[in-house]
Amino acid sequence: MSTSTTKLKEGLLYLGLLLPLAWYGHRLLQRPSFSSAEPQLIYQGITYSRHVETAPRPQVIHILEIDLTAPGLKPFSTPSYEETQTRKPQTENRRTQAQRTSDFLQTHQLQLAVNANFFYPFKEIAPWNYGPRSGTPTSLVGVAISNSEIISQPHPRYSALCLWDGRAEIVWEQPCPTGTEQGVSGQPLWLKEGSPPEAMAFVADSLKSKRAYPLTIAALNAEGTRLWLLLSDGKQPLYSEGTTIKEASERLKALGAVTAVQLDGGGSTTLAIEVEGRPQVINAVIHAKVPGLDRPVANHLGFYAQPLAPQPK
Repeated sequence: MSTSTTKLKEGLLYLGLLLPLAWYGHRLLQRPSFSSAEPQLIYQGITYSRHVETAPRPQVIHILEIDLTAPGLKPFSTPSYEETQTRKPQTENRRTQAQRTSDFLQTHQLQLAVNANFFYPFKEIAPWNYGPRSGTPTSLVGVAISNSEIISQPHPRYSALCLWDGRAEIVWEQPCPTGTEQGVSGQPLWLKEGSPPEAMAFVADSLKSKRAYPLTIAALNAEGTRLWLLLSDGKQPLYSEGTTIKEASERLKALGAVTAVQLDGGGSTTLAIEVEGRPQVINAVIHAKVPGLDRPVANHLGFYAQPLAPQPK
């Protein structure tokens, strides 16, 4: 074998090793700035802020404060998978199609979207070996309602965020109130003073609740007219390692929330907004250990919102 051929093979080998590293490094550079952002009105009724902490660990937390009574503001949740609608009666759970949060936002021309329910089946082995894929039928855990259609029923030890006509309520282990238009579900969080009910305490005291992790949490004020969405980035050492349930709960209580529900988290934690007609993921997503990959999930909670009024020149 000639020397030139050997050098060519060595060069191709080094290139094959460097390309994945360069791709990974590029994704790291695309993450949001590791700096706080003061509350800013991004649509009518929706305020966004970013909070950076360095102790007890690096963490980046995104908070949206949503006035559910704002003119033109309307929630929307993932509809059921059409092919199953005629095969199952209303009393049985239906399925949805997995979709990236950014695709959900663009498909339905929303201004804001986050991931919602826990779901199955799920696997995350490598960037090329995961499930569900976009378009794959998935099953939901807990309540799911889209445009008044019940897609999934209540589940033991799960709470539901129920929304309708400028108001919302979080219920536990029961159906949403009559007239609910949109609903999503997750594990209950206890924000009130005193001790939680026994079953809810079981969830709160689980080992999973004590670790720092990427989170998606929805919380309400006492009147049910103000919704907070808290998303914590995680699984990314030296940038954002995640937030504990206790830390997130204390932050939400300080904002004025009295009840909350923990939606699916981990690599599912995704926040997308519409910017000049296109979806933009504004948190540091991670899927299959790769930063910047937007995971397909079973369902979402989104909002239609009016743009800000033009500022006078």
